Amino acid sequence: MDFAFTPEQEELARTARAFATRELAPRSREWDRTGEFPKATWRRMGELGLLGLRVPVEYGGVDADFVMVGIAMEETARGDFSCTYGIQLAALAGELLGKNGDPGVCRRWLPPVASGEVAMALALTEPSAGSDAAALQCRARRDGDDWIITGEKSGISLGMAADAAIVFARTAAERSRSDTLDRHGRSSARNVSAFVVPLDAPGVSRSALRDMGSHAVGRAVLSFDAVRIPGSHLIGAEGSGFQQVMRGFDYNRVAIALACLGIAQVSLEETMGYVRERTTFGRPLARYEGVSFPIAEAATQLEAARLLCYRALWRVDRGEPHTKDAAMVKWWAPKLARETIHQCLLLHGHYGYTDELPFEQRLRDVIGLEIGDGSAEIMKIIVARELMGRETLPY
Repeated sequence: MDFAFTPEQEELARTARAFATRELAPRSREWDRTGEFPKATWRRMGELGLLGLRVPVEYGGVDADFVMVGIAMEETARGDFSCTYGIQLAALAGELLGKNGDPGVCRRWLPPVASGEVAMALALTEPSAGSDAAALQCRARRDGDDWIITGEKSGISLGMAADAAIVFARTAAERSRSDTLDRHGRSSARNVSAFVVPLDAPGVSRSALRDMGSHAVGRAVLSFDAVRIPGSHLIGAEGSGFQQVMRGFDYNRVAIALACLGIAQVSLEETMGYVRERTTFGRPLARYEGVSFPIAEAATQLEAARLLCYRALWRVDRGEPHTKDAAMVKWWAPKLARETIHQCLLLHGHYGYTDELPFEQRLRDVIGLEIGDGSAEIMKIIVARELMGRETLPY
């Protein structure tokens, strides 16, 4: 076994951490307060290569390994959690569009995604189809050489700021009812397709959602009222969209977990510095077991979760199965991060509870990813399925 990063991976970690410390952390509170999308910072992330990690080289990216995506997520989160959404969404765009898209559409969209000039959202979730992502109501129908998309997407990260979105819609309306249902009588995932949709197209409207955290991400409801797009904007074969996004979600769940661990780790490091200096009853707080033991427990669990994450990404890079590992860390790491940051907040006393320190913002931010990309309950269903077979599924 070799637990060391390569020299290239180590250099990325150093670069991303320095960028997060110098350029992200000082601005994070202001972005949270105003909800401003940090467009200039997005371009800076593009210059550093953080947004082109999974974009093919021919479209302006670097086509890095998946471990490097995880490193970028972990280190960036130490400075600002919202900016990690840029890395994960650009990586998903590079994977889904770069591997399956029309070359002309890829040339139009992927180079500016990699450079940070363009933000691309992923529009899967709907008001009535969250965890049950196969039960989409958004529809796409053919009209000559074009597609016409009608429906609504909810809770879309970057929804207010994105220039385009990868939209998932049902494309089998003209088929018989039996072809559009699975064996349980529910809508079949085989009939879901993916499209690139410019968000300035006629018929697209957006409405902002007021989230508890990650304000700079600008989540929104996207509405599509008979939006016409060229046939070339279909990604891959018709009906392959659900399979495409599920493959992407596996590694993206690990990347999300590492972002959560990164923000928890920096919180723990700051707290260790504080309790060594802060005295009460004539002694540093760190000398009290009621303070040092929770820190020791958090450090142990963060390290264990981090190793599981990087083992999962190592498996992705080797082409090995990793669905179980991804689901494990996706339910565990956000929960662990929430608990760790909460403990750090408490150990700072009343000032930890104020917005003068970053813990309340970090706590709000990580809670969002206890939901996004699959709730803990869904992740545990996946783990149980991978361990004991499909007969353990609740449906």
